[in-house]
Amino acid sequence: MTLDRSATSELDRPIRSMGDLVAYFESGEKAPAAWRVGVENEKLSLGPTFRPVSYEGAAGIAGVLRALVSHTGWVAVEEGGKLIALEGEGASITLEPGGQLELSGAPLGTAHDTAREFRAHLALVKRVSEPFGIAWLALGAQPLHETSELPRMPKRRYEIMREYLPSHGTLALDMMHATASVQASFDYADEADMVSKMRTALAVTPIVGALYANSSLACGKASGFISRRMNIWRNTDPDRCGGLGFVFEPDFGYARYAEWALDVPMFFIVRDGQYFPLRGVTFRNFMQHGHEGLHATIADFDRHLTTLFPDVRLKRLIEVRVVDAVPSDLLCSVPALWKGLLYDSEAREAAFELVREWGPAEREQAFDAVSRRGLRARLGGCGIAELARELVAIAAEGLRRIGHKDTTGRDERVLLDAVKAQLERGKSPGEIVVERWEGEWERSPERLIENMRY
Repeated sequence: MTLDRSATSELDRPIRSMGDLVAYFESGEKAPAAWRVGVENEKLSLGPTFRPVSYEGAAGIAGVLRALVSHTGWVAVEEGGKLIALEGEGASITLEPGGQLELSGAPLGTAHDTAREFRAHLALVKRVSEPFGIAWLALGAQPLHETSELPRMPKRRYEIMREYLPSHGTLALDMMHATASVQASFDYADEADMVSKMRTALAVTPIVGALYANSSLACGKASGFISRRMNIWRNTDPDRCGGLGFVFEPDFGYARYAEWALDVPMFFIVRDGQYFPLRGVTFRNFMQHGHEGLHATIADFDRHLTTLFPDVRLKRLIEVRVVDAVPSDLLCSVPALWKGLLYDSEAREAAFELVREWGPAEREQAFDAVSRRGLRARLGGCGIAELARELVAIAAEGLRRIGHKDTTGRDERVLLDAVKAQLERGKSPGEIVVERWEGEWERSPERLIENMRY
């Protein structure tokens, strides 16, 4: 969900104490009647000869962005004279580091609304991209090309990240340029509600990841993973990624999350559109000592939080981040599944109970097992597919109790049909992709694109 611009002056305030950071999170609290759902989805691209799509050129991504401006009337955002984003209607379309296109959706009332938003966006992107010969792929990682072959988008933020991250994680550049995800955002009522939602979301993240694991190919071969993207994230930067074990400790709350964020090294600060690299200075150090005459503001903290990449992220909302990019029907089920689990207290408690006995070691083992085997993974004597069936049933009951209906009178449970069908197959989508790639598709890029394009 995009930041409310009316909050800009409030964000410009200097940080004087931990209390200011706690107040930042408190400012995100909303009454349940005001809770919304937001979805971000990234799409990988391939050109007409199955090559990566550059930024410039007659069939480049900059041309797609310009065409989108003309079709939407949204505001064009430039950096250094380059078109890098569009903003409008509470949403934005942005470029990710390797040319992935992301829709950051508006905060909407129901998962029905997010599904309509995504389908309208997708129809527009496909229509605009057709003359360029660009296919947008419903896959969580680039299936055909080495990361070194992929383009680099002209954003200063990404230049700084490329300079910093490779020394902290062996697959950091793969994360930036070769992956695509679906993220959903949810509100919280108060600190206790935030804690409950964060704990449940992190606890069941490996199970949800298995339902949508969809990045099994690398350089035209089976990668050894059903979700290569999940493995890439575990090898990006241990300072800012992972499962946040402290969330399950008794003292977790706004201050504890802030304390963690303060000790994560910064990428940069921004003043008047100019980026100043911090080269690993922690936010705590910057807050205490400043940097070349610049001093920490709430806006700096807000921006710093967007450079932290845990499986579930706290800002002035809660972001769940584990899902690979998947085909449209599955994608539309993502916010519905999470809503059923997080916005109904009974469902939230039941979901947590499924994995209450898992500690940090078990959650990491589950994450690793799911990245390699998807729904076929097992942890001890427990099958992930069995847990996934229970989790989807819990989410469905949560959505039934919430009772948000579309114009035909159907509640949001209808959006879970695609994920229920995936469970009936007994395989994650990525396992089916690699089987078809090695089998009926005969390792043909044409057939891959025909079947896996949006």
